[in-house]
Amino acid sequence: MHMPQLGLGTFRLQGQAAIDSVRTGLELGYRHIDTAQIYGNEAEVGQALRDARVARREVFVTTKIWTEHLAAERLAPSLKDSLHKLGVEQVDLTLIHWPSPANAVPVAEAMAALLAARDAGLTGAIGISNFPPALMREAIAAVGAANIATNQVELHPYLQNRALADAARAAGIHVTAYMPLAYGKVIDDQAIRAIARQHDATPAQVTLAWLLAKGYAVIPSSTRREHLAGNLAAARLALDAGELAALDALDRGERLVNPDFAPAWD
Repeated sequence: MHMPQLGLGTFRLQGQAAIDSVRTGLELGYRHIDTAQIYGNEAEVGQALRDARVARREVFVTTKIWTEHLAAERLAPSLKDSLHKLGVEQVDLTLIHWPSPANAVPVAEAMAALLAARDAGLTGAIGISNFPPALMREAIAAVGAANIATNQVELHPYLQNRALADAARAAGIHVTAYMPLAYGKVIDDQAIRAIARQHDATPAQVTLAWLLAKGYAVIPSSTRREHLAGNLAAARLALDAGELAALDALDRGERLVNPDFAPAWD
């Protein structure tokens, strides 16, 4: 699996806005698109993929299985429905979006069904999302760490998820950071703005460069062409050790995504 480190997220993008964002992103050079069943925009992402003058094999597409589809008999049919909406024969990566609430579907059952879907050719790789270390260990026990491409979690300067990132690193599992700009809070952060001025960059670019320097994949989203282009340019921004440490110091355990069905966080 080769997942481009900087991708385009589509959370909260609906209708024409989703089509335009993905289409513009592909025009600008994004080659990693992240969607999910619960986002309700897989069909729009698929439309943008068809409209773009980019070969399907050049675009890494991720989707995520929603909690109501995690049971062994439901997972593959739901993924086939996602493929139909996206207009593709296979996605490159499929994630369990959230662990099953109250363990209604055991992690082992969901992971086995996801591995079977990969073996059936529905997805190129599989992984997890929003799995704290304890549940990540259950997923590893079910299918082996080598079969888990990534754990996609909320990760930004104010929630650095260090225990989870360390556990994933120790297991050889890659981490993907969603909500990397903390709903835009980084834009007004004075410490980040000071670093941005030194580089003639934006606070968003500094934040993304910090995450990329740590080896995480990042999937920011935007509907504005200039922001999409600016985020993509973050890959060319190099921060020194002092600047990286300054962002490290911003961690305050501020979790922005915590639905009532979320697992127990470490």
